[in-house]
Amino acid sequence: MPVTTSVQNSALIISLDRPERRNAMDDVMARQLEMALDLLEEDEGLRVGVLTGAGGHFSAGTDLNLSRSPATPRGGEYGIVRRRRTKPVIAAVEGVAFGGGLEIVLACDLIVVASGARLALPESLRGLIPTCGGIFRILDVLPESVALGMLLAGDELGGEQAGVYGLATRVAATGDAIPVALDLAESVCRSSPASLTALLRAVARSREKRDAEGWRATDEAIAAINRGDDMREGVAAFFERRIPSWHPDALKS
Repeated sequence: MPVTTSVQNSALIISLDRPERRNAMDDVMARQLEMALDLLEEDEGLRVGVLTGAGGHFSAGTDLNLSRSPATPRGGEYGIVRRRRTKPVIAAVEGVAFGGGLEIVLACDLIVVASGARLALPESLRGLIPTCGGIFRILDVLPESVALGMLLAGDELGGEQAGVYGLATRVAATGDAIPVALDLAESVCRSSPASLTALLRAVARSREKRDAEGWRATDEAIAAINRGDDMREGVAAFFERRIPSWHPDALKS
């Protein structure tokens, strides 16, 4: 099973479990992640979800063998990125959260990052762009200069930096992201279930206009990229382990 679940107290631990591909997401994983989130929503004994990755990494994003990011009817991209929830989800990040992996993290409500973790949106280095909310969500949680460094230059953010800049709710020692996330889950569970649901709905409502504008801008950027050849060149260069040869005039027409 590429997505596994277990229960600790009132927390559902959801693990992306494809370690041989650094938990890169495919269609099966997206569907199973949606099913795990369905379980969290429907089981009255569960109060909070903890989303993590197996094998020492969170996720390397979309499997590059796919032509698009996998999506589901209820959750959108990866089964989570556009999902409305009545129960909070905590990301517990070890190792890499690259590309779509970081976009999954940004779709969660609370974020625990291990000090040795590496966060990045390297799509531009491959002739791509973040398509799953990363463009506008990273600008919401980081100083603009830091966010633009990640978007335009592929800069990586370490776990300690994620705490300093405000992306992380908690920073854990390497190897302790899940225990710290479970401690945070216990704190969340001391809150009223009705209050949590009302708060999540209010937060989602307050972000509706921003999200709508962000998705429109993302769609326009996707259309622009699809008109050129850099996407194909970047992905080919990645698989061939060479430096890409870009076409600087590709988007001028």
